[in-house]
Amino acid sequence: MKRTLLALALPLLAACGGDRASGDGLSGSILVDGSSTVAPLSEAVAEEFMIANPGVRVTVGTSGTGGGFAKFFRGETDISDASRPVKPDEVAGGYAFIELPVAYDGIAIVTNPGNDFVECLTVEELRAIWAPGSTVSDWSQVRAGFPGRPLTLYGAGTDSGTYDYFTEAVGGEEGASRADFTASEDDNVLVQGVAGDPGALGFIPLAYYEANQDKLRLLGVDDGSGCVAAGAATVQDGSYTPLSRPIFIYVRADRTTDPAVRAFVAFYLDNAAPLAPEVGYVPLSAEAYAAARERFAAGTTGSVFAGGSQVGVTIEDLLRREGASDSTSAP
Repeated sequence: MKRTLLALALPLLAACGGDRASGDGLSGSILVDGSSTVAPLSEAVAEEFMIANPGVRVTVGTSGTGGGFAKFFRGETDISDASRPVKPDEVAGGYAFIELPVAYDGIAIVTNPGNDFVECLTVEELRAIWAPGSTVSDWSQVRAGFPGRPLTLYGAGTDSGTYDYFTEAVGGEEGASRADFTASEDDNVLVQGVAGDPGALGFIPLAYYEANQDKLRLLGVDDGSGCVAAGAATVQDGSYTPLSRPIFIYVRADRTTDPAVRAFVAFYLDNAAPLAPEVGYVPLSAEAYAAARERFAAGTTGSVFAGGSQVGVTIEDLLRREGASDSTSAP
């Protein structure tokens, strides 16, 4: 298996990189929490880091992006996984932080594998289904020609960055959505729900679709330029719009004085590229990872996103905003 080979290779590569992950006397514990979307990547990095550094314990939790930020700014965690940028009202009175992009992700639109009548949905159709107050409850209401079959909806919970991004990308306003759907911050719950419901339609992180392809059916999305399915290539080249996005880790600035924390974050940025595809994500460009390393080494705090989730923003956009005066850094 690829992961087994990586488990053998990464500690050797890291050992050649100096004190970042040499295992030379590092000890302590690191608490990571937040997005269930980002968790598989953080868990993979943590696993390889602990092999190279057996004296350090890294624990990864999944409270959702919003729940993770709440813990982070209360000082309960060292690193927060996030599938969207931090919001200004989440940092008020909290700790200074360093924002680091680590990969790309796509939001997959999925149905039960028994659904054989739909291949693609337009953004307008998704908007009509998920709009606040929507009464669409049957597939025949989605498009003429679809059969009369109950439509049941599954999606990320309101504490999830996936929910925030999906609602803005599809509905034009973050958090604007009908409430009568099965919601969970645990993406595995959504996978199980869609897999067991013949009338299901859901949105989940691409990584969770790729890990459960035998249980789900992937739909394409048409934003007006033709139908495109989520996948590594379409997420990376930007053609899967508007449901592609960067994902992040946030590091408490005051914890970067801890050698174990510094080593873990450096290891994360050095090894996210080979590990991301193994857990269903799309690596950033080499240039973007280099810029993230520079940002971390310089201790640059704050967010370059002024208003939280922003649809269609690339990592290159983020890097160009490095010195933006409207950053949301904590005091």
